[in-house]
Amino acid sequence: MHEKSIELLNKAVADELYAVHQYMYFHFHCEDQRYELLAGLFIRTAIEEMGHIELCAERILFLDGEVEMVASAEVKKIHEVKKMLELARKMEENSVKDYNIWANECSANNDAGSRMVFEGLVGDEERHYSQYDDEVVNIEKFGDRYLALQSIEGSKSAAAASAATTAE
Repeated sequence: MHEKSIELLNKAVADELYAVHQYMYFHFHCEDQRYELLAGLFIRTAIEEMGHIELCAERILFLDGEVEMVASAEVKKIHEVKKMLELARKMEENSVKDYNIWANECSANNDAGSRMVFEGLVGDEERHYSQYDDEVVNIEKFGDRYLALQSIEGSKSAAAASAATTAE
């Protein structure tokens, strides 16, 4: 009865799995470069995307479907921070577009529950888009100085943590 909804929810699971993998990859590389604020943004978003997978999976199971746990794409190996943020922004923009369309499709198929899941996801994805967009704008406005300040702050934090550990 709800085959189309199950199909769309599984597409969302696949896209969210890809996002988790991609954002964790970015998190590791930002953390390695001591861009702690950006690393934190990527890991927080990845965790939220895991919650999205859970919401979709619960709905699929409620509809007596099978959850397909396959990412929609391979991780892109990007090391330049601005390009990471631009990709993340594009991924979120695509999710907003898809989830709006899919909410309407579920509604047209008399599945208000799945429509509500997609509508809820839209709000989160719009917020993610805005966060990544703000970071791209900051890099464009302040250039490498913006990233240098984050790296310096990361070095200070690491030094303070090391000093605290040594003092114990």
